Amino acid sequence: MYLPKSFEMSEWQEIVHFVEHARAADLVSINEQGEPVSTLMPCIWDYGEGSESDYGTLYVHMARANKQWRSIQEGSNGLAIFHGIQAYISPSNYEAKSSTGKVVPTWNYNSVHLSGKLSVSHDPNYLLKVVSDLSRFHESKRATPWEISDAPTEYIADELQGIVAVTMHVTKVQAKAKMSQNRSEFDRSEVIKDLKNSNSAGEREVAEYMKSSIRESE
Repeated sequence: MYLPKSFEMSEWQEIVHFVEHARAADLVSINEQGEPVSTLMPCIWDYGEGSESDYGTLYVHMARANKQWRSIQEGSNGLAIFHGIQAYISPSNYEAKSSTGKVVPTWNYNSVHLSGKLSVSHDPNYLLKVVSDLSRFHESKRATPWEISDAPTEYIADELQGIVAVTMHVTKVQAKAKMSQNRSEFDRSEVIKDLKNSNSAGEREVAEYMKSSIRESE
């Protein structure tokens, strides 16, 4: 990830919250031909202590029919990309447009990359734990959460035969929030005003994020 210091997201709890809110990531690995392959996967991150010695573990399960897992060797490198809010930023918002004209469009966004070593497991007990933990995590905010035990035991056992568990032992965490921090106060306020009036809910979210960031820095 290209990560200028001004765009770095460094607060550990903010990174953890971002990943928990995203809930799914593009899991990237390299196949036998040396080509990158990727699948969008719901996942859960046991995030550890937030130090280089303990960035925790990422858990997913993948369809056995998905060829990606077959090319994952024990200890091979992987990358999980968590996407956040994003928006196009028009140079029309910048003060320099009317004075020098030396402005260009850009893109505001935030994202988190988890890198680490991958492994694959077919162990039914481990698979059941991964599926149970993932379901519990994603169901936790529902009024009546669904549990694995709600389904017949034989049915779950059959379903587990159709998946494999992929685990990433996380060795590197990079987090970026590119939100016009490199622009003047005037430019940032104009960007917020523009995005706030957008028809896109996602762009309005970016405006709110930028406003919150400014309030926190004051």
